[in-house]
Amino acid sequence: MARTRNRALDFAVYLAIRIVVCVIQTVPPTVAFWLADRIAGFFHRCVPTRRKVALDNLIAAFPDLAGDPRRAEELVRGMYRHFVRAVVEALLLGRKLHIVNWRSFLTLEPAVGFPRVMLSTDRAALLVTGHFGNWELLSFATGAMGFRSYAIARVLDNPYLERYTRRLRQSSGQTLIAKKDDYDRLTQVLTAKARVGTLADQDAGPRGVFVEFFGRPASTHKAVALMAIEFDAVMVVFGVPRVDRALYSALPPARGMESVFYSVEVEEVIDPREYAERPDAIRAITARYTAALERLIRRHPEQYFWLHRRWKHQPAARKSKAA
Repeated sequence: MARTRNRALDFAVYLAIRIVVCVIQTVPPTVAFWLADRIAGFFHRCVPTRRKVALDNLIAAFPDLAGDPRRAEELVRGMYRHFVRAVVEALLLGRKLHIVNWRSFLTLEPAVGFPRVMLSTDRAALLVTGHFGNWELLSFATGAMGFRSYAIARVLDNPYLERYTRRLRQSSGQTLIAKKDDYDRLTQVLTAKARVGTLADQDAGPRGVFVEFFGRPASTHKAVALMAIEFDAVMVVFGVPRVDRALYSALPPARGMESVFYSVEVEEVIDPREYAERPDAIRAITARYTAALERLIRRHPEQYFWLHRRWKHQPAARKSKAA
């Protein structure tokens, strides 16, 4: 039985967030980023349970950090700072990123194969990434370039925030498809050979397919591989990490946005046709794209959302042995 939501509380939360957004979009970017760093520091210090989750996950993924607690803590602090800044950037980029200046914010130089996939009309494409870097930035950039794309997203429980964030995200040129209740729409756009983005790094529960992720079995959704096979969709595994602007661009940054520069890095292009005769095609494709995401994260560990309980579920046999 669904829990009845408190509409007044939902609206109060929505109103508080809208006030914060208004402040961020009104003040100069340098002030907005200063506020972002203060907010990140607050959550890092004042929510110790979540900080411990991030620290435990990070050390489990990088065992060498167990002997260097200061470095591990720096990475967790950097994670908070990165993601709060990424949210602020997303709120600002809708007004600042345009077709004439997108190169001041990101580079496609390492994105081998990405333009070809976006321009192709003979096959659908699944753009697969994780909670890493600034995945929303790519939708702003491709929207500014005139590409039409779709993204699979979870519907927020707060209806006021859901309407607001949907409008905000779709302003970039992408169309959102509900993760659970819009399969007909998803089927329609993939049949029409569209480009569909998805985040593929969350725990899938006890019924997911277990593949290695940083040396541990991680329950992973089968749907991504199933969609690739069913709709003959090319899979592009990519990340959008924050990088040093000086390494890629000589263009001047927008005022106050000097720290906002990202690289679209395509780590793997997977063709499901290569697995047509394999009985383990779903597991093999899932393991391959998960390994590609891991390689991206290893290069920029402070830009991954370690707060996820990514290894929450474990294979039944392992649980029994531990018991």
